[in-house]
Amino acid sequence: MRVVELSKIWAGPETGKHFAFMGAEVIKVETKGSLDFTRFDTLTGDINKARGFMSVNPQKLSAQIDIKQRAGVELVLDLLRHCDILVDNLRPGAMERLGLGWDVVRAVNPRIVQITMGMYGNDGPLASQTGYAPCFCAIGGLSSLVGSAGKPPTGMNMRYADSTYGTAAAFAGLVALLHARRTGVGQFVDVSAVECMTTMVADTMMDFTLNGIEHGCDGTRHAEMAPHSTYRCKDGDWISIAVSSDAAWEALADVIGQSGLSTDARFNTLTGRKANEVELDRIVSGWVATRAATDLVSELQARGIAAGKSCNSMDLIADPLLWERGFFPEAAQSDGASRPIVGPGAKISRAAEICDDAPWLGADTGYVLGDILGLSADAQAKLKADGITC
Repeated sequence: MRVVELSKIWAGPETGKHFAFMGAEVIKVETKGSLDFTRFDTLTGDINKARGFMSVNPQKLSAQIDIKQRAGVELVLDLLRHCDILVDNLRPGAMERLGLGWDVVRAVNPRIVQITMGMYGNDGPLASQTGYAPCFCAIGGLSSLVGSAGKPPTGMNMRYADSTYGTAAAFAGLVALLHARRTGVGQFVDVSAVECMTTMVADTMMDFTLNGIEHGCDGTRHAEMAPHSTYRCKDGDWISIAVSSDAAWEALADVIGQSGLSTDARFNTLTGRKANEVELDRIVSGWVATRAATDLVSELQARGIAAGKSCNSMDLIADPLLWERGFFPEAAQSDGASRPIVGPGAKISRAAEICDDAPWLGADTGYVLGDILGLSADAQAKLKADGITC
């Protein structure tokens, strides 16, 4: 499977990363004048070693083709004749203005799947709007639920929206590809970031529809579990505890060891624990504050209580289990060096080997022009001299 990726800023590259990790040949098309924004890194100033870019572009190829020039667009259209999937998350309407809209793309390759990603999808009165992850979460309904009870929403400032949206696009693209391979007819896949985010809070929408209940921020609380929160340990680390049954509560009460706690009528049923959740959290917090995180987590897990340390980046990198499972595969860089990268979250018994880091800009232009498109050395030299490729 071969994929052409015309995308920037996380969500589109996330889609391409999924395809690359599954074994597809993913060709990222960009130029110095129109880079993936994640190549800009204020720490190193090196577009080939930017943290954001390296995290979402492993196992891909990079070709420099200037699609703002007509000759560059023609090269991309020629390339699409040899491809299965086209991914773009450019500004709304950009693909059509460039001459790479769906009607043009399917004319050169009727079997191709084109995945177009926008904040509001590809049609409707708001399709021309552009936005970023905080917008997706806010408009999609997630941000209004993130924060402490009784306080204003804090929103979300991480890659949740982009990663979720990109994963949904990859899934839809694979279904469309299966259809194309069975029928010979390609498909246009229209992915809306806002709609993807709204599917994440469908339970709150159904609760309003069925019961008239409007949800707001509730911190870390859970409707069917108590206690269910994060607690600070004496060493400054935090742990998460989730009690999912009366039996789990009895086990936790036994570990806490306070006299009469396991038989306290306020806490021996879920209804009681939810009604007295403030006092319950006060008791659990006070006890956790006297213990070290690692030892406490081991003790709770041994008793069948769901618990885990709230890990930071250093904790994850130092986790021997992740290394043993091969979650950090060694990948080669364009200069011949190698380093571990963050691998996929699923393992397939007969999977593609992940062995390449994110590509340096234009590292594979010669392969794309020569091996795939069959252009001679002279033709390639002329394209470079004309500024179409680099």
